[in-house]
Parts: sequence; structure tokens; C-alpha cells
Amino acid sequence: MRKMHQWRCRYAGRMDTHRGALAGLELKHLRCLTAVMDAGSFTDAAIELGISQAAVSRNLLALEKILGVRLLHRTSRAVAPTPAGVQVLARARLLLSGADELVTAAAAGHARLHIGHAWSAFGRHTTEFQRRWHRSHPGTELRLIRHNAPTGGLAEGLCDIAVIRAPLDLKSWSHALVGHERRVVALASDDPWARRRSVRIDEIATRTLAIDRRTGTTTMNLWSGTAQPVVEYTHDIDDWLAAIATGRCVGVTPQATAVQYRRDGITYRPVRDADPVPVHLMWRRQDAHPATHAAVALAIELYRNDERTPAS
Repeated sequence: MRKMHQWRCRYAGRMDTHRGALAGLELKHLRCLTAVMDAGSFTDAAIELGISQAAVSRNLLALEKILGVRLLHRTSRAVAPTPAGVQVLARARLLLSGADELVTAAAAGHARLHIGHAWSAFGRHTTEFQRRWHRSHPGTELRLIRHNAPTGGLAEGLCDIAVIRAPLDLKSWSHALVGHERRVVALASDDPWARRRSVRIDEIATRTLAIDRRTGTTTMNLWSGTAQPVVEYTHDIDDWLAAIATGRCVGVTPQATAVQYRRDGITYRPVRDADPVPVHLMWRRQDAHPATHAAVALAIELYRNDERTPAS
């Protein structure tokens, strides 16, 4: 047991030393190595990198010291890699390629704006939002992402901004109210209510109600009295629509759902006495995308037009 303990201590000591040495490794060391091998000399490598020949030599010596091996055979006429140098050179190219891809991806991050949503983006405004964005911001590509999570993919790092309709604690995020959407009831197309122009909220209490507990906007708070509907919980929008299409359930949802999910066998009718659904845009407080406020302003403008247009 004592020998095993001593071996573990020596191994841990070597690993700590190894990690300490690698802490000094920099990309400039690897770039000098690959430049010398590609150019064939220290002089040409210095010209390629835009630094002095002395700086190239210092970086190569520093790399050999960090790794503890000799990497190059140097003569007055040529430079050739040692066996260790051949292996290090191959690894260096992979690391440099990965670093370049990282820089490219980071730079492209601001060239794209990802807007996430759980069920619907901007409802009937989605197409107009995309068209106006393309005209006004041709240098920033817009991508809409559907992700079945309460924050529409924002907490998961999948988007820069999220469209939020479901009840959510917004205190941890930056956010803006961009508008409201009226509620509609979703029901099977052969349901007797499908022949009506609208439905009252208290009538829905007599039915079985499909609710997506994770990302849906409907809660029992819509029914303040003692009469409340029987609830069937679903897992996502597709599951919710399937339950309603059978006729055993109805659903209450923002009007955006009716625009986004027009399905055979599903009919939507307005709920005429229910409070509208607030629509927020939400983003991270730190490191917000540069185009965030432009997106918020455009969404507010589109939803404001709803308030100016009389309901049909």
C-alpha cells in the first residue's frame, strides 16, 4: 500500500509539472513552428508572419522548452523536424485549425441573429418581421429557432433573443413587452363549437382542456370561479394538437398558434372574454447581441399596428 501511495504521489507530481508547463503554451509558438516548416527557413517564416527572425527563434526555443523535446534540426542550409517534431507539427496544425474556426464562429455570431420560440415566433407578423429585417439589416442574417423549453432555447444557449408568452419569472433576464395577442380556443373541426363565431371562457370550464404544462400559456387562473375544466396534460405542441383533433379535448392558446399551426381537423375560434396574452422578447443581461434593440423595436412596431387596426 505504501508503494502504491508513493507511486500515486510521484504520478500526481509529474502531472502537476506537466500542466504547469503547458500553461505557458501559446498559439504564437505553434504558428512559428508551422510557418518554419511550411516556409523552409526562419527567414521566410519571419516574413510570412510579419515578425523578426529573432522572434521566430525565441518562440521555437520557448516551445521546445515547454514541451521538453527538441523539435527541429537546424543547419546553415535547411531546417528539418525531429521525430518528436513531426508529431508535434501534426497536433499543432489541428490546434491552429480549431482556433481559426473558433474565431470565425465568434465573428459570425454577430452576423446572425437567432430568435427562439417554444410554439410560435411572431404569429401573423412573422413573415413581415422577416421581410423587413432582411431589407433593413442585410448584414445580419435572421434565423428563427423552435425549441420546446420555457425560455425558447435562451437558457440553453441556442438563441440570442426569445419570444416568450408563457408565464415566466423574467427577473433574471432583460426583457421588453412588445404587444398582446387575443386568446382563441382550438377544437376538432367537427365539434359543435366550430360552427360558432366565438366561445366564452366560462363555457370552456365544462370541457376537458389540453394544457402543455411546460411551455403552454394557459393556467387555471383563467377560471376565477369554482367551475374549472378537467385537464389533460400534453408534452409539446404536436401532442397538444393531436389530443384536440380526437375531439376529447379543447385548448386555449394565443392567436399566434392559430396562424402557425393550421392543421386539417383543427378549428380555432376567438375566446371573447379572456384577457389577452402578453408577448415579451427576452435576452441575456450580459453580452446582448448588438441587434437586440433593433429586433425589439421592429416587433413593437408590428404589434402596435394591431392596436391601430379595428378587430374584425
